[in-house]
Order: sequence, then C-alpha cells, then structure tokens
Amino acid sequence: MKGSALYRAILITAVAALLLSGRAQARDLDQDEALRLRQAGVILALEQLMQPALGRYPGATLLEAELEETQSAGPAGRYIYDIELLTSTGVVRELELDARDGRILQDEEDD
Repeated sequence: MKGSALYRAILITAVAALLLSGRAQARDLDQDEALRLRQAGVILALEQLMQPALGRYPGATLLEAELEETQSAGPAGRYIYDIELLTSTGVVRELELDARDGRILQDEEDD
C-alpha cells in the first residue's frame, strides 16, 4: 500500500510539472507597445479585430481588452487580445482573438 501511494504521488507531481512547463508564458503589453505594433502593421486595430466577436454577439459591450505576447518558438511571439464582452442577454464572455488577423481562438462564458 505504501509503495502504491508513493507511486501515485510521484506520478501526480510529474504530470503537474509537465502540464505547467508546457503552458505558454505571456507578457502583457501596454498601450504604447500596442500602438507601435499597429503602426508597424504587425497587429490590426482593436476596432477591426472586434468585428467577428460583435458579429457573434450582436449588441455586446466591451468590458475589458488586454493585449498579450505569448512566448513561442521563433524570433517573435504570438499577439493575442484577451477581451471580455457583456452580451445583450447579460452574459459575460471571455474571448481570445489573434491580434494579427482577428480569428477567434477561444470563446467561453466567464465563471
């Protein structure tokens, strides 16, 4: 029994370490960095990026928007907008948008 419990504890620790090490690191970008990236043509303007999300949730209100650079292999990371929308039905949605092309990468109801 003791060996089995120890084995499970080691296995759980190893799986948790693998999951955490595989998680992408993200860095929040400020308004100046976002403006510089937009002017350089690296990312689209937030107003333009919002069109697919507002098409999915007509009448929604933007509550929050945050631009992040995720760390990935290669010279540059991936730029993601994390946004929160309040839908016309009163539900808060959390979306991730690719800041380069506006694709909706994730869409879920806020807890």
